[in-house]
Amino acid sequence: MLSPRTRHRLFRAGFRVVAATGADRWLAPATRGRGVILTFHHVRPEPVPAFAPNALLTITPAFLERTLAGLAARGFELIGLDRVPERLAAPASGKPFAVLTFDDGYRDNVEHARPVLARHGAPWTLFVTSDFADGRGRLWWLELERAIARLDAVRLGSGPLLPARTDAEKTAAFETVYRILRAGPEAVLLEAIARLCREAGFEPGGIVRELCLTWDGLRDLARDPAVTIGAHTLTHPMLAKHDPAVAEREIAGSRARIESELGRPVRHLSYPVGDPTSAGPREFGLAKKLGFATAVTTRPGHLFAEHAQHAHALPRVSVNGLHQTDAALASFLSGVPFLAWNRGRRLNVA
Repeated sequence: MLSPRTRHRLFRAGFRVVAATGADRWLAPATRGRGVILTFHHVRPEPVPAFAPNALLTITPAFLERTLAGLAARGFELIGLDRVPERLAAPASGKPFAVLTFDDGYRDNVEHARPVLARHGAPWTLFVTSDFADGRGRLWWLELERAIARLDAVRLGSGPLLPARTDAEKTAAFETVYRILRAGPEAVLLEAIARLCREAGFEPGGIVRELCLTWDGLRDLARDPAVTIGAHTLTHPMLAKHDPAVAEREIAGSRARIESELGRPVRHLSYPVGDPTSAGPREFGLAKKLGFATAVTTRPGHLFAEHAQHAHALPRVSVNGLHQTDAALASFLSGVPFLAWNRGRRLNVA
């Protein structure tokens, strides 16, 4: 299996090839869909440190600005998520659309992304995890990063001691621990990371209060007509790892809590993590049964007419912090990389 570092080096090389050959222009008529849903997490201007295993989740306000300019230059119409079902069901028009979505409910989305979006008159959706707004959730991937940043060595259970003194060792330790824990039960993952947090001198659960919007902040944001608030579950679990009753409670409970706090309907869902190991046909069926208009994954791809029949398994394109280049943006918006990723399929809903 390729390491994350090797994968991203290959991605960068691929973006350069696409740009050098002009494939993003001459293949786009065949590979670009009716539209695209873009995924963002953090937007902030701070420089990235040498040890930053979650850097893929952060872009700068300047790159958000370039992304919006790139969409405009390529003729994309910015629309809200509410309009996606009708656009997919309607006859094809000449102009593709783009939807901007932000996951988890981070404060920096308001501090740094919102002013950029407002300058462009861009509608956008914020998917909220209820526990994060309560200040009691677990941003476990960030907890793991902070713990390893503070520790000189890491051990999982009776496994080998992983050195973590240099930035390179810390990166390797993070990748090893992340891979092992993601493959197992979520309860084991949370407990293992909680133990590492305590070894590193801080309590698990505190980072969410530093980074996420409170209900008061969300109420203020919800008054903005450009903003749609969507559900991102109660606790941010990998739903497919849990039994059906838990998954349904997470989805339905999140919507009910947000509607109660904000006084507005919640019509859209984002599956936490959102890859095939976290959300699959069972979760797609639950979202449909519960009456959501759309539900989005992190499976990569553009939207095609066929997605009108699969509105609860919509793909998205992550605007990745490791690839903040014009070449990467041009590739993503052309749809060319996803032709290979999805092995020529327009739908990936299994």
